[in-house]
This record gives sequence, C-alpha cells and structure tokens, in this order.
Amino acid sequence: MSASVSQFRYGVSSEEVRRHNETVLADCEAGDLLEFPRSQAYSHWAVYIGDMRVIHLSGENDGISDGLGNPAKGASISGKMFEKAQIMEDLFWDVVGDSMVKKNNYQDGDRAVPSGREIVARARSRLGEEGYNVLFKNCEHFATWCRYGTEQSQQVNDALWYVGVGTAFAAGTALLAGWMLGDTQKEPRRTQKKQTSRR
Repeated sequence: MSASVSQFRYGVSSEEVRRHNETVLADCEAGDLLEFPRSQAYSHWAVYIGDMRVIHLSGENDGISDGLGNPAKGASISGKMFEKAQIMEDLFWDVVGDSMVKKNNYQDGDRAVPSGREIVARARSRLGEEGYNVLFKNCEHFATWCRYGTEQSQQVNDALWYVGVGTAFAAGTALLAGWMLGDTQKEPRRTQKKQTSRR
C-alpha cells in the first residue's frame, strides 16, 4: 500500500503527527504558548486557553502566508499595517493542521509569568482586534504579549539578524571588490600621465 505525500510531514506519518499533538495537548495548561511550525522559516503562534481551544492572531492565510506556509500575502516590511488578520478563538485541532505543535514558553526563565487565568484574560481582552504586520504585529507578538506583557517575535529577530549579516557580507564584498578594482585602474592612469608629460 503506497502513502500519498500529504500523509507525511518531514518523514513522519500523519498518525505519528496526531499522536505527538495529542501528547503535547494533554500536557498543556491554560496560558501556555503553542508554536505551530508551518515551514522551516515560519511558525504560527497561539495561546492555549483550555478545553482544546486557543486564541491567536489569524485570519486570511494566517495573516502572512498563502495558506500553504509560503510567506507571500500580507507581508510588509515597510511598517504598513494590514487588516487581513484578526485575533480569534478556535479549536486547537482547527489550527494545528499537519504541524507538529510545540509548547514553547521560551521566555519563562527570563520573565515573570502571571497566572494562567491572567494570561487567558489578556488574550480574551483583545478578541476581535484586527491588523497585522510581519515585523511589528504578528501572531508571535500577540502570544508573547499575552504571557509576558511584552510583544516579541524571535522569528522576526532571527530573520533580521540573517538579513543584517547578509547585508554586511555583501557590503564588505563590494568594498573589497571596489578597492581591488580601484588599484588596478589607477596603474594605467599613472602610465598615461607619464606618457603625456614626456611629449
């Protein structure tokens, strides 16, 4: 019996993904942050509120992707705010899709964490709010604000770091190339000046 490509995610069968997600869900407490990897570069985030329900910034294509995890629609690095996403409450199983969910309270060691009840109250206080910006107001910003009181997106920070390193490398390469080409272009000019002054 052959399996279709859609039954597997990173070599893991859909049954294994479901068992994994059931195990994580059974370990969740109200106020936990859930990370749903959609691709190697992007994860969707939500706040678990209990009873197999989450609150998250979502909407048209998770706010920034084409529904398949490909960043495209709604992604703006210019600071433009899109109204394509909304903070909403959904069933965990409607959000997880074929992702292998992770409970990811990654700032717990560095920040004070309020009670689960307070985290859920924060999340509920913003239900229906619209707007999305990939750099300043994405689903991870919302989730971390609910748990820690401060909006942060590690995936944005990581992406900006890589862009900065790439830009610095490109600038350094351009400067080096300019310096090297500048030296080779100066030699013929000196020779030309000597030849014209001898005449």
